[in-house]
Amino acid sequence: MVEIEFRTVAKNGLEVTTIGLGGTGLGNMYRAVDTDAAVNTVHAAYDSGIRYFDTAPVYGFGVSETRLGLAIQSLPRADIVISSKIGYDLVPIPPEELKPALWDQPGSFRAEFDYSHDAVMRSLEGTLKRLGTDYVDMVSIHDPDEAIHFGPGEDPYARSRFGEAMDGAYPALDELRSQGVIKAVGVGINQWQMLSDFVVAGEFDYFLLAGRYTLLEQEPLATLLPLCEQRGTRIIIGGPYNSGILATGAVKGATFNTRPAPEPVLERVRRIEAICARHKVSLPAAALQFPLGHPLVSSVIPGARSADELEQNLAYLREDIPSSLWTDLRDSGLIAQGAPLPMTDEG
Repeated sequence: MVEIEFRTVAKNGLEVTTIGLGGTGLGNMYRAVDTDAAVNTVHAAYDSGIRYFDTAPVYGFGVSETRLGLAIQSLPRADIVISSKIGYDLVPIPPEELKPALWDQPGSFRAEFDYSHDAVMRSLEGTLKRLGTDYVDMVSIHDPDEAIHFGPGEDPYARSRFGEAMDGAYPALDELRSQGVIKAVGVGINQWQMLSDFVVAGEFDYFLLAGRYTLLEQEPLATLLPLCEQRGTRIIIGGPYNSGILATGAVKGATFNTRPAPEPVLERVRRIEAICARHKVSLPAAALQFPLGHPLVSSVIPGARSADELEQNLAYLREDIPSSLWTDLRDSGLIAQGAPLPMTDEG
């Protein structure tokens, strides 16, 4: 059983709760939710002890930030930590031009990549207006690979804005941090390879890594995470369910990192599920708790579209998992040998 606690996320001692609320659901990812339900989800998270909320301008093209802003007006601002992102410029467009893709009923904008100094300042100004607050605690450089989702054998640098991000966005954020305007600087991305370059190129407090260090994937153990340890950079895990399959199990139509899960992944999940079943542990609980076993991981931030989904995530976090589950998964080759395990006294 894992209780919500605070862990350091920045070199200045800033702390976040070990579970946060990811903001994609608030931005109508895949399907729309009404504003009241979104606000109630944030309030339910706060009432449950969650003090960390992540969002971004591109989540619903402004919708996620606006809804989070509505919700926090009745919360004590100093008690919560908010992270947002820069990198997408929201350009107003007529509603008839909307092409929402991931977002159902998004704001009337299109998103253009821009990592320049001026774009950082413009983006943060928009974020503060939508949130209705005079500061955000944490800001990350968003999708410097243009949000590509690559599979085995594909080039993670096929589209790279690394140079633009380090030349324009990073100095701007570093200056804001030195002035105390923001408390932590990071990178938010769907891959670990490019983070291995960022970690040595600048002084980053945290990386928001979507998937890639999960119950299914531990490749960063060999390269990225040792570098982060040397540099004092913490990790926040977005997408702890690998975009679906670790929540649903190996069912027909299961998604793995936003794509249909290939057969080798389905088979691996079936083997994990079988061991979980022997220990009477639910697969999503194992998925949510596993990343927190690593000392560099400050928080996991699953999304939620409703208070009910939020409560389910909290139930997974609190589910009792015997240490023998983790050792059985490791001994079966389903968890990397070097992965720190979230060991308990039970079992």
